[in-house]
Amino acid sequence: MYALRNISRLSKSAAAIKTAPKAFNAAFLKAGYASEAKFAGQIRSVIGAVVDVQFDQGQLPSILNALEVKNLDRRLVLEVAQHLGENTVRTIAMDGTEGLVRGQPVEDTGAPITIPVGPECLGRIIN
Repeated sequence: MYALRNISRLSKSAAAIKTAPKAFNAAFLKAGYASEAKFAGQIRSVIGAVVDVQFDQGQLPSILNALEVKNLDRRLVLEVAQHLGENTVRTIAMDGTEGLVRGQPVEDTGAPITIPVGPECLGRIIN
């Protein structure tokens, strides 16, 4: 009898695990992460790999969103790490910050940094 009860609980847990990714994805999108909005901001300060970016009122990107610096000869991606207040976010640069200046335009991609997944990545370590 005790074993049957435990098996019943396990089967319910397994069913919950199978539906968890769908529920998680729905909650993730509902929370505003990976929104489709693309807002423009401007660089306010650069200290090493830390870049502060200011946006207009109500256009603050979500934490972990990727931002892309415009008017640069190369592609530079910034990841939002913190909301500072006064419509400003603190970001971490994914490459060197040489050439960045105050007032330079930055665009919110509306999604976190992603990497492709498939046969090309099998057997590789990604940090």
